[in-house]
Amino acid sequence: MPAEALKRRAARAVDDRLGGLLAISRRLHENPETAWQESASSAFLAGELEARGFGVRRGAAGLPTAFVAEYGAGPVTVGLVAEYDALPGLGHACGHNIIAAAAVGAAQALAGVAADLGIAVRVVGSPAEEGGGGKIPMLDAGCFDGLAFAMMIHPGPADAVYARPRAVAHFDVCYRGVASHAGAFPHLGRNAADAFTVAQVAIGLLRQQLASSVRVHGIVTEAGTAPNAIPEVARGSWYVRAGTLAELDGVFGRVRACFEAGALAAGCEWELTETSPRYAQFRNDEQLAGLFAVNAAALGRDMDLAEAGPRGMASASTDMGNVSQRVRAIHPYLGIGSLPVVNHQPAFAAAAVTPAADRAVRDGAVLLAQTAIDAALAAGLSR
Repeated sequence: MPAEALKRRAARAVDDRLGGLLAISRRLHENPETAWQESASSAFLAGELEARGFGVRRGAAGLPTAFVAEYGAGPVTVGLVAEYDALPGLGHACGHNIIAAAAVGAAQALAGVAADLGIAVRVVGSPAEEGGGGKIPMLDAGCFDGLAFAMMIHPGPADAVYARPRAVAHFDVCYRGVASHAGAFPHLGRNAADAFTVAQVAIGLLRQQLASSVRVHGIVTEAGTAPNAIPEVARGSWYVRAGTLAELDGVFGRVRACFEAGALAAGCEWELTETSPRYAQFRNDEQLAGLFAVNAAALGRDMDLAEAGPRGMASASTDMGNVSQRVRAIHPYLGIGSLPVVNHQPAFAAAAVTPAADRAVRDGAVLLAQTAIDAALAAGLSR
């Protein structure tokens, strides 16, 4: 069957199921679960795919909220990636409800043409993208092995075919000093909060010598309980981002030294703990990007291959970058008409269930399915 006929069938399959797909998006949005806590979200998505004939393996890679769902058989296995974790305190302010619904829709559409193409379809349900890096142990456990390519879409403020996420290290810092009465006996104390103040000043000065591809940012999560008590413990969570893992390795040591300086200056003990495996920079597959852009243009979306991506999103990071280092991959952005609101702002969560967001679910499912069909047929990849 010609490619265009298969692609029309895939689009009709998405439209026939659109009400159900939008219900998936809304259910996830109304019941946000943060990293490693996505029990209901994971079970719900796995159940939706199982009901459509997919064989589902829950708890993939030993992760309770991960799953792998597969349909069909053939020499080419198409990979679709679903994310479904929310942000602490912000809900689905990165639109993972859209990502998951589009992945399920694309998978169901491809299942309807899998026999014609002679392909298999695999959905990788990955937890903890917002911190924890669920895809990385899944990658190591073989959940992405044998894929011809892996694809997902991501909502954002504007359309863009290319993902440019940076490498990132996530880490916590803890300082331990000595508590004392801040007025009567300050000389007996060692102020753990002061250690963070010194560290942040050092980082601010370091920024003058950092490349434009580097970002350092974080929050202090604990720094005392009363103004008249010198804090004994202070804690914070931080990220260092860089253009590549190699660049990250180089700059991380300098940032670490800033935190060490805080400990030395305040007379505190300290500990730095990386809280997830490091995320790699994203590598776009040019053939897949080109096919996606052509299909997107047919739906009226502007996917200019000359553009780098939505402003600001090039400074984001994702564990899909690690997948892209091993498997051909794309991670296009679909705009949901949110400007001036952008990802990780509270208002973006509200934008993730608007009519424009619903269109991103529909278009994302169609475009992933159509691009997979084109790629499977290209260069004799399918039978």
